[in-house]
Amino acid sequence: MSSQMHKQSPYDRLHIYLLNGTVDREDESSLGDEFVGNWVEGETSFLFFTAAADANVSRLLGMRPGLKVIDECRMAYDQWQGGVVYPLHIGEFVIIPPWRAEDAKGGEKTIILDPGVVFGNGLHPTTRDCLHALSFLRRSFQFRQVADLGTGTGVLAVACGLVGAEKVLALDLNPLCARTALGNADLNRLRQVIEVVEGNVLDVSFEKIDLAIANIHYDVVNQLLDKGDFRQVPWIIISGLMRSQAREVKHKLKTYEIPVMREWDHEMTWYTILAGGKRVHNAEG
Repeated sequence: MSSQMHKQSPYDRLHIYLLNGTVDREDESSLGDEFVGNWVEGETSFLFFTAAADANVSRLLGMRPGLKVIDECRMAYDQWQGGVVYPLHIGEFVIIPPWRAEDAKGGEKTIILDPGVVFGNGLHPTTRDCLHALSFLRRSFQFRQVADLGTGTGVLAVACGLVGAEKVLALDLNPLCARTALGNADLNRLRQVIEVVEGNVLDVSFEKIDLAIANIHYDVVNQLLDKGDFRQVPWIIISGLMRSQAREVKHKLKTYEIPVMREWDHEMTWYTILAGGKRVHNAEG
């Protein structure tokens, strides 16, 4: 199909306003049709629009006197996402934005993904290697109950649903991530499989989980490994690790007698670890 016939991406250039203070969800309805998302970081909010929105932002400031614009910038959407969002082939999966859905072909598991302004479009090596780890694992183990911790766009949760998981808990502390993941569950018709929850990964009960995916900050990984029920999960995929961090995680896994089954690295910089299997093998034996 000619590229001229593709649907137009809803994103081109992003207009970003950095505000001192947090913009609440109920405030977002006043921000107009060009509003894309609100990323809250501590006591600041990043408001994303597809066009200049000075009037709408000024109206918001009038409604919320405690808010203040401290910076604004404009950039191409692809620059924000770290590259061109296009059909991306990763092992048995292909990631396609909804405006290019006609590119889907048979023989691959198609993930329809609208990342919005959330990270997790498949371009980062840790996301790609998590998908490789999923494909590798499912050749010998059919996971049914999955926890995708720090789900972001929900790309890994969707992948799990496409390869047969019966229930996927997609968890993220960031409200915008949770909403984006929910939208992508809808796009892939997996709302009956994927439960999106806004919350802290350390509050999860892992008692019934047979695969946990943790593509999250290193310090959170360390805290998870100190949770007894997390260590009892039959299979664990840990990613988002730099080389020294991966070394420390492997040492901790060894201390807890959790075997490292395989690992992937990107240019010896980003590491992904597949660990576990001991309890499964013991049960089979």
